[in-house]
Amino acid sequence: MTRPHIRLGVNVLASGRHDAAWKTFDDKRHLSTDIDHFVQIATSAERGLFDAIFFADGPGGLVSEAHSRPWRALDPMVLVANLAAHTEHVGLVCTTTTLFGHPHTIARQIASVDHASGGRAAWNIITSQTAPALGAFGLSQGWDQQDRYLRAEEFVRIVTGFWDSLPDEAVVADTERSLYLDPARLRPLAFEGQHFSARGALSVPETPQGRPVIFQAGQSADSRAFGARYADALFTGQRVIEGAQAFYSEVKALALGYGRDPDHLLVMPGLFPILGATEEEARRRKRALDDGLDAAALRDELSHHLAVDPDRLADLDAPLPWAEIEANEDSVPIASRWHRNEMLKEARLNGWNIRDLMFSNITGGHRVYVGTPESFALDMVDWVDRRGADGFNLNIDVQPEGLDLIADQVIPVLQRLGRYRRGYEGRTLRDNLGLPRFVAGDAADLRAAV
Repeated sequence: MTRPHIRLGVNVLASGRHDAAWKTFDDKRHLSTDIDHFVQIATSAERGLFDAIFFADGPGGLVSEAHSRPWRALDPMVLVANLAAHTEHVGLVCTTTTLFGHPHTIARQIASVDHASGGRAAWNIITSQTAPALGAFGLSQGWDQQDRYLRAEEFVRIVTGFWDSLPDEAVVADTERSLYLDPARLRPLAFEGQHFSARGALSVPETPQGRPVIFQAGQSADSRAFGARYADALFTGQRVIEGAQAFYSEVKALALGYGRDPDHLLVMPGLFPILGATEEEARRRKRALDDGLDAAALRDELSHHLAVDPDRLADLDAPLPWAEIEANEDSVPIASRWHRNEMLKEARLNGWNIRDLMFSNITGGHRVYVGTPESFALDMVDWVDRRGADGFNLNIDVQPEGLDLIADQVIPVLQRLGRYRRGYEGRTLRDNLGLPRFVAGDAADLRAAV
C-alpha cells in the first residue's frame, strides 16, 4: 500500500513561535506590520512546498501578549489577500471568529480571496471569547458552552450556504436573451436561527474549489464533534503519541458518523521544531533562545497552569511537585485543563523536572522537538504511520530563518523517504491536500443540513 504523503502547514507569527525570537532581529519595532517580512515567510513556505500558511488571530483589541513580544497586528484577511499576489501555490488560511459580526461578511471575504488566489483560500474557525474580544465588541459577558457552539454552528451554516448560493451554471452570459445571470439557477439562502438569520444569494460566484477549505482548532468534546462535522482539517495540540492516536481515531469515527469519508478530514497537530546539524547544536540553539526569556514570568505562567504557589517552583532543578499538582486539579479552570494535561503527560513520559517543563513551550502549548533535520523528519513519519496525524502545523522558532532550514534540510529527507511531494499536485489548496473539489449536494454537504 502506498504510504501517505505528510501534510504540512506553517503557523505564521511575525518573529517566530519562540517568545524570545524577536530579540534576534535588527529591526525589532516593526515586525508586526512589515509586509515584506511576511512575504519572505510566505515565499519560503512555498519553496518548501508547504500545503498552507496559517494565520491565527483573535477578535478584539490589543492583548497582553503585546507587552512581551510582537503581536498579531494586521487583519489576517488583508494579509492573505496581499500574499496571494506574491505566491502561486501555497494555501492561505485566514482565522476569523464565529461569535462576533455577521456571517455574510466572512462568506464574501473568504470567497473573494479564493477567487483572487486561484483557489487557495481556507477559513480557520474559532469560537474563543476572550476579555479583549468582549470588551472591543462592547459586551459585558459571553455565551455559555452550549450557546457558543450553537452560535458557531449557525454562523458556519450561513457562510457555507452563501458559498453555494451562486453556482457556476447560474452565470449564463446569454447575449441573445440579454441575460447575464439566470435567477432560476440560484440557490438562495433562507436561514432563521436563534442567533443569526440570512436570506438571499452571495454576490461572489462559486469559487475555484467549489468551497474554500475549512480548518478548525479545538480540543473539547463539543469542538471535536463540531470539527468532525464541518471542517476539512483539524488543528490540535497533542504532545504525546498515545493521546494523538486517541484523538485521531475519535474524530475520524465522528466524521464517518456524519456520513463523511474519514480520509477527507485531515488531522494536523501543532509541532515546534528547533533544529541543528547535530543534537548538541540543536540544544545550543534552544538554550540560546531560552536565555532570552523572562524566567520569572515563565515560572508564574507555569504556576498558573499547575495551580501551585510560584514559590514551590523556585528551584528549577527540583522534581515537579506531583502531589500538589494532582491535589489541585479541580481548581484549574475548565478552559485550561486540556493544555495542562497535555503538558503533564509529556513531563511524566520524559521524567522532566521544573526547568524542563518551564521551557517546553508552555505559552504556545505545542510539542517541541529538538534534534537534527533527519531525526525530525523520521519523528513526523512515525506519528503519521502510527495514525496519530495526517500531517502537522509547524511552529517555527525564528521566521523565516527556521523555515528556510525546514525547506532546505527537512523536506529533502521526507522526499527521499517517498513521504513528501516534489512538486505541487494541482492549482488549488484542495488539490494539494488530497481533498476533492466540493460539490454542493454531495454527501459531505448533507452534514450541514443534519
